[in-house]
Amino acid sequence: MSDELDLYYREILRGLGEDPDREGLRETPKRAAKAMRYLCHGYEQNLDELVNGALFASDNDEMVTVKDIELYSLCEHHLLPFIGKAHVAYIPTGKVLGLSKVARIVDMFARRLQIQENLTRQVADAVQRVTGAAGVAVVIEAQHMCMMMRGVEKQNSVMSTSVMLGAFRESQNTRHEFLKLIGRSN
Repeated sequence: MSDELDLYYREILRGLGEDPDREGLRETPKRAAKAMRYLCHGYEQNLDELVNGALFASDNDEMVTVKDIELYSLCEHHLLPFIGKAHVAYIPTGKVLGLSKVARIVDMFARRLQIQENLTRQVADAVQRVTGAAGVAVVIEAQHMCMMMRGVEKQNSVMSTSVMLGAFRESQNTRHEFLKLIGRSN
């Protein structure tokens, strides 16, 4: 069964000077289309459905931090991967979010064509919207294949982005505690 995306990949192969009917490439358009659908499945997800009511009453008003959440995304400029990790924290105000939901929120936005700066903001805004937290902090560190495989070809560069909302933006002590917990401050 062929679909429109498969046909586009066949044309890309032709455009590169390849024969999409040669043995090694016959199934490539179908596989590439399937892979791209998977890599971009975040478009099919919805925040409310993803969270699915996994908010739980809690008297805790101390920082909740989930660090080193691996992420895989595609640069919207070159369709090349960027790979890294996200660190997310929030200060609850009467309810906490199910632990796996934090990672799922990161994945939902990472599995779209992205730039890291927007991804960081989208994760922070989503956690804020779902939890109503007193503050949310997100730091993402990633290596970008568009910078490593082409262009300047810098193999060891890591891009860091952060978004601080509420208490994390207003209080240097709160921000410092978060950065210390994720190993980014002395």
